[in-house]
Amino acid sequence: MAAPKKKTSRRTKVAPASRGLAPAELMGAPPPAIARLADAVREDGGAVLATYREPIGGHWLLLVGLPVEEVEPTPYQRDLSETHLKRLGKAIEKVGLFLDPILATREGAKRYWTPNGNHRLAAVKLLGGKAIPALLVPDRELAFKILALNTEKAHNLKEKALEVIRMLRALAIDSDRDESAFGLEFEEPVLLTLGVCYEHNARFSGSVYRSPLLRVERFLDQKLPKALRVREGRAQALLALDEQVAAAVAALKARGLTSPYLKAFVVARVNPLRFAKDSDLTPEELIAKMTAAAAAFDAAKVKPEQISAAGGPPDAEE
Repeated sequence: MAAPKKKTSRRTKVAPASRGLAPAELMGAPPPAIARLADAVREDGGAVLATYREPIGGHWLLLVGLPVEEVEPTPYQRDLSETHLKRLGKAIEKVGLFLDPILATREGAKRYWTPNGNHRLAAVKLLGGKAIPALLVPDRELAFKILALNTEKAHNLKEKALEVIRMLRALAIDSDRDESAFGLEFEEPVLLTLGVCYEHNARFSGSVYRSPLLRVERFLDQKLPKALRVREGRAQALLALDEQVAAAVAALKARGLTSPYLKAFVVARVNPLRFAKDSDLTPEELIAKMTAAAAAFDAAKVKPEQISAAGGPPDAEE
């Protein structure tokens, strides 16, 4: 059965000033649930600076000041970049201003998560700050929308993949929804498979496999625990393929052929979809075909000019 083609849709043009709330409508008396959340913030030692409705959806938000020791990143996030953290800390200290509130959700008494703002939070802690301003969102599901919300520092492929597989593992514990229901949170299905690979091998070259997998990967209409098992099995097959590709690369190097794109070259050569417009292969079938082709790869037939003409992502993730 052929994999369904992705639908492309044009963005509908919206007339300026035709949607959402007017400035005066952003104010008003908050509903009881927001008032209770504001009281909880105060009980936690924080300060409520403002309550308002955001202008597009009309949802109530709180602008708060939180004790820094009560805020931590969501457990699904990428690791901190020390380089970015130091650069950000120096910039804040030099300017003498902290102007960009983090996003946060309240997870319990004196416990807040930030799905967007980890580097800013760490920079304030690095500088010895006592408090951090935050936009507090009542919807705790916000914690799983990291990729859609994060504008602080662009994710690379490895960071994205590790974040989404961590989210899948966390959600699979108590969610009864299908994987396909989390398209916004997971961004693209191939990231889930690659995420498991990165868990097993931090230096996995996911970028060279992403392109062929994008042709066949889809979000699964299966409950998250079962979907996780599928992803883990698919990742094991992909790691086995990578071993065969590495052996082919070693054979090329033994012939004196050198290039930062050797792995990309081999993967392109063993990809049966390289020149195909459409595909009816499943991800498992594609990986199996590529593994067999990599095992049969004949380095002796490769000419140096073929290597030099090849391009693609470098062999190691940046």
